[in-house]
Amino acid sequence: MPTIRQVQVTFDCHDPERVARFWCEVLGYVVPPPPEGYATWAAYDLTLPPERRGASFVAMDPTGAGPRLYFQRVPEGKVVKNRVHLDVRAGTGLVGTERLAALEAERDRLIALGAVCERVLPADEFNESCIGMQDIEGNEFCLD
Repeated sequence: MPTIRQVQVTFDCHDPERVARFWCEVLGYVVPPPPEGYATWAAYDLTLPPERRGASFVAMDPTGAGPRLYFQRVPEGKVVKNRVHLDVRAGTGLVGTERLAALEAERDRLIALGAVCERVLPADEFNESCIGMQDIEGNEFCLD
């Protein structure tokens, strides 16, 4: 039986710190402490060559249960639909109108942070409701 390994989810983006802080708000994640000897990440960043400043940022689950999120600056913008996306489990255990109300409340909170609602998919005979969203740089995710 193979060994199970932890995973990290990596986002390509234009502004790594901004996108990382958005996802910290979405998921309750935190920014890890700066390297030893530095009071802030900004102070550490100033020690890097100019082309590496602001090139990456990290968000992590404070409990250690969720995956580490890594945000890296890339020169190109997003042009097509994501092949992989996150499902933010905002309605776990809820059904029907109670589930949809919880998802819509979370949608409204995230819109205030800069997210965009793409579509609301109401429950049908096979699936419960979910909401398709985009983060502040257009990466798709679902409220599920």
